[in-house]
Amino acid sequence: MHRIMFVCHGNICRSPMAEFVMKKLVRDKGLENEFYIASAATHTDEIWNGVGNTIYPPAKEELYKNNIPFDKSKRATLLRKDDYDKYDLFVCMDEENIRSMNRIFGSDNAKKCVKLLNFTSRDGNVSDPWYTRDFRQAFDDIYEGCTCLLNNVCNN
Repeated sequence: MHRIMFVCHGNICRSPMAEFVMKKLVRDKGLENEFYIASAATHTDEIWNGVGNTIYPPAKEELYKNNIPFDKSKRATLLRKDDYDKYDLFVCMDEENIRSMNRIFGSDNAKKCVKLLNFTSRDGNVSDPWYTRDFRQAFDDIYEGCTCLLNNVCNN
């Protein structure tokens, strides 16, 4: 079983898009019984009194446009220190997420934390559509990254 946690700042845009893109790619290959996929936030900005906000509407729209099914009840959740032992891989969107994960986990001795675009030939960060408003570009980066990630996991 491959246990993958996608991570971004608030868990309402990039990481839930990655979670549901990856779930679809895995399902399309008939591998859903070999993967457990989730997503979480590094900060509580989108979590109020213990209840997370739902996926941001423009991110939902991008998933709809690309025929990516998603759980409409998905709410932002916070990454926790004890998650480190529960997952094989933490796939984040940018350098800030790496720093935040290291703060939460204390260290990454097993080298489980990696940026999504590290699986592609171009490396870099998935731009944050919260600031850029370019949800299409974020989706394209996420789709490419998830496709390359799945190929990497299946070939190793």
